[in-house]
Amino acid sequence: MKMWSGRFRQPLDAEFESWQRSFPFDRRLVAQEVAASKAHAHALFIARVLSEDELTAILGGLDSIAQRAAEVPGFLEDAEAEDVHHFVERQLAASIGDTGLKLHTGRSRNEQIATDLRLFVREAIDQLSASLVEVIGGLLRQAERAGDAAMPAYTHLQRAEPVMVAHWLLAYAEMFLRDSERLADCRKRVNLCPLGSGAVAGATLTLDREMLAAELGFTAPTANSMDATSDRDFAVEFVQNLSLLAVHLSRWAEEMILFSTQEYGFVRLPQAYSTGSSAMPQKQNPDSLELIRGKAGRVVGASLSLLVVTKGLPLAYNKDLQESQEPVFAASDTVLASLKIAAGFIAAVEFDRARMQAAAGKGFMNAMAAATYLVRRGVPFRRAHEQVGKAVQYCLEKGCELEALSLTELRKFSPDFADDVYSHLTLAAVLACHDVPGGTAPSRVQEEINALRKRIGNQIGRAHDAGA
Repeated sequence: MKMWSGRFRQPLDAEFESWQRSFPFDRRLVAQEVAASKAHAHALFIARVLSEDELTAILGGLDSIAQRAAEVPGFLEDAEAEDVHHFVERQLAASIGDTGLKLHTGRSRNEQIATDLRLFVREAIDQLSASLVEVIGGLLRQAERAGDAAMPAYTHLQRAEPVMVAHWLLAYAEMFLRDSERLADCRKRVNLCPLGSGAVAGATLTLDREMLAAELGFTAPTANSMDATSDRDFAVEFVQNLSLLAVHLSRWAEEMILFSTQEYGFVRLPQAYSTGSSAMPQKQNPDSLELIRGKAGRVVGASLSLLVVTKGLPLAYNKDLQESQEPVFAASDTVLASLKIAAGFIAAVEFDRARMQAAAGKGFMNAMAAATYLVRRGVPFRRAHEQVGKAVQYCLEKGCELEALSLTELRKFSPDFADDVYSHLTLAAVLACHDVPGGTAPSRVQEEINALRKRIGNQIGRAHDAGA
C-alpha cells in the first residue's frame, strides 16, 4: 500500500510508477532514515503519542532494520517500496504490527528526506576531511623527504625560476587545505535539523525540536519550516566545494602526468598505480592520474545538475528535488575514491631529484636574480630587465648560460656588473634570494613545513571534534 493511497481510486500507470520511484538510489540512506526515525519516536513519546512499550517496540524494530540492511544481502531489494521512507515503514509494520504505523504521526516525507540528506552530507564531509588529511600529510612527508633539492618552476609551461621541490609539493597542500576549510565551513550550514517542519507549515504536534536536533548531533533546528523542507543550498554548496576539490586533484594529476614523461623525467610512476599497453610492451601509463583528471568532469557536472534542478522552484517541496540526491551521491563517491587513490599514489611515488636539480640550473632561470643584482647596485629595474634580456639573447646565440659569460662580456650589457655577480647566479643563491614569507628560500620552506605540521594537527583535531 502506498503511503498516500487513500485519496486515489485508480492505480498508477505501471511505467510511471516504476519511473518515479527513488528507492533504487535513496536506499543508501537507510541508516540515516533509521537514525532520524528513532529521534522522531522519542519526540512522539515525549509528546505522549507513544507509550513506553510502543517506543521500545519501534526502537527495536528500527535497530533490526538497520542491522539487516547492513548485514543481510538482498534485504534492500524491494520492488514495492516507493522510497527509503516507505521501505522503512513497511519493514517496521511487518516486524511489529500496527504500532509501526504510528511512527509517521506528526511528520512528512518532505522533512524526512531533508533530514536524511543533511545527515548523509555531514557524514560525507567527515569522511572526505579525513581523506584530505591523508593527502596533505602525504605531500608533507614527500616535502620533508625532498630535502634541499630544487626544480624548475614554470609559468605558461615555460621555465621561469628555480624553486625547492618541497615548495612545489606544498603548493598543492595549500590547495587541499583550502578545500578542507571550505568543507568545514559548509558543515556548519549543513548541521541544522529539519525534523519538526512537517510537510510545509511545521509539525501538527508539539514536538521538542531542540531535543530532536540534539539527539541527531545537529547544532540547532532549522528556523523556517517552508525553507527547511525545500532547501537544498547545503547540497549545492557541498557539491560545488567538491567540484573545486576535484579540479585541484585534476591539476595535481595533470602536472604529475607531465612530469612523468620522458621529456621531463622528474616523476617515477609507481607500478601499483599504473597500467600497461595491450599493444606496446614498453609502456607504463599513468591511468590512475588520468582517471582522477577525467572524473573531475563528473563532479563538475553534478554541481551543474543541482543548480539546474533547483533553479526556478517555487516554495516549498517539489518532486523535482528528488533529482538532487543522485548528484550528491555521485560527487561524494567520486571525490572520496579519487582522494584515496591520490593518497596512495603520493605515498608510493618517487622523484628523480638529481634530474630535477640539474634542470633547475638551466634555461636562464637565474636571469631574474641577475636583474635583482643590478637593482641592488642602483640600476632602475626596467633598465636592468632590458640589459639582462639582451645578455640572455646573446647567450642563446652563443649557446651558453649567463654564468658562462666572462665579466667583459657581461659588461657589454651593463657596466654595473662586477666580479661578485657570479656568486649571485648560483642555484643556491637564486633560491636563497627569495627570502620572504611564502618564498622558496630554504629557510622559508622549512618554516612552511613546520607551519603545515601544525595546521594538519588542527585539521585532525577539528575533524575529531566534529565527529564526536
